[in-house]
Amino acid sequence: MNASDIEIISQCLKGNGNLFEVLIERYKKLVYNTAYRMMGSREEAEDISQEAFIRVYNSLSRYNPEYKFATWVLRITTNLCLDNLRKRKGETVPIEEQYNLGDEGPTPEEEYIKREKQIQVQNAINKLPDKYKEFLIMFHHRNLSYQEIMNITGESITIVKNRLYRARQMLKESLMKAEKESEKVCNAGK
Repeated sequence: MNASDIEIISQCLKGNGNLFEVLIERYKKLVYNTAYRMMGSREEAEDISQEAFIRVYNSLSRYNPEYKFATWVLRITTNLCLDNLRKRKGETVPIEEQYNLGDEGPTPEEEYIKREKQIQVQNAINKLPDKYKEFLIMFHHRNLSYQEIMNITGESITIVKNRLYRARQMLKESLMKAEKESEKVCNAGK
C-alpha cells in the first residue's frame, strides 16, 4: 500500500484497524534496531518492539501530524527502553558475542580484532548513564538530526549538544582506559 502514514492513521482512527499492519511493516526494523541498540538483547528488543507498537496503536489519536511519524514512534520506543533500563538498574546488561556489521576484514585475525573492538565499544556504550547513552544511540546509530532528537526527547538544542558531547567524552575515556588495561595484560605476558 502506497498510502501516507497520515492517511493510514486516519483510516485506523475511523475503525479500519487492519491497516495498522502497514505501519508495523514500515517501521518494525527501525523500532527493533533502536530497542536492540539500547537494550543489548534480542529478546528484550522483540518484547519492547511489540509493546511499542501496542502503545502506538492505542495512542494514535494523540499523534501530532506536525512531526514525522517515525520520530513519534522512536520516542515511544526510546521511552520504553529507558523505563526497562531503570527497572533493571543494578543488573548487568547482556552483551552479544558477535555483531554482524557486514564489513569483514580479509583475514581471520583482522576479523577477530575488529569484533573485539566492536565489543569494547558496545560495552563502553552500555556503561554510559542512560541519559547520555540515549542521545549517542539516536545521533550515531539512528542518524537523527539535533532537531529530531529534540522532538523525541523534549530537550533543548543546548541539552542535546551537551549530552552528545559529554557522551562522546565519557566513551573516549572509557575506551582509552580499556586499551591501557589491555596493554598491561599483553605486556605482563611478555
